[in-house]
Amino acid sequence: MNTPIALVTGGSRGLGKNMAQALAARGVDVVLTYRSNQKEAEAVVAEIERSGRKAAALQLDVGVSSTFASFVEQVREVLKNRWQRDRFDYLVNNAGIGIHASFAETTEAQFDELVNIQFKGPFFLTQKLLPLLADGGRIVNISSGLARFALPGYSAYAAMKGAMEVLTRYQAKELGSRGIAVNIVAPGAIETDFGGGLVRDNKQVNDMIASQTALGRVGRPEDIGGVVASLLSPENRWINAQRIEASGGMFL
Repeated sequence: MNTPIALVTGGSRGLGKNMAQALAARGVDVVLTYRSNQKEAEAVVAEIERSGRKAAALQLDVGVSSTFASFVEQVREVLKNRWQRDRFDYLVNNAGIGIHASFAETTEAQFDELVNIQFKGPFFLTQKLLPLLADGGRIVNISSGLARFALPGYSAYAAMKGAMEVLTRYQAKELGSRGIAVNIVAPGAIETDFGGGLVRDNKQVNDMIASQTALGRVGRPEDIGGVVASLLSPENRWINAQRIEASGGMFL
């Protein structure tokens, strides 16, 4: 039986890096993408390969859909050359950015950037990758706790994540004939450099979130990577079209 291969966008840092590491720890080979920091991405690849799994890194800006056709050809080539395969098994649409701006002050430029990266990008990248995704494979999209609860300053970001949650159900419905299951994971507040590191570096924000979380602390990247890896494990094959929030019980 072939070792499963996962493609993780934004897999060079933060949550995506932890997802790639967690998948490798469960015996999955990984193709990860990075936007600008090739050295950082190659360090993750080297770490995964030291653990005994195969890995590769490809450059991709999910906000520029005009590059997707050439990216798909790169994926096709790396699958052929690195794995002697023509399909991969799991797609994790993780790459993203955070923009904090009140509804009244959000600019069209900020809105368009969020649309391109958080919604249009995953929509059309997944579409373009469908010929390379194995029948019986799986897709995990990434949402946010902010699509359930509302915190000022995230109206545009959260709206894109809400759109991804609806898209996930439609993908599950339409790709089910190929045996492809599609789910979406919604992290709560996590200590990373996302959005300028606000949750990690601002003690007041960190303490406030911890006080509103049932498990009494803010999330860490390793809290999310394991969720994604578990969702892609064989024993969770029957979970489909679900929103799974990993927030430690935030704002219950």
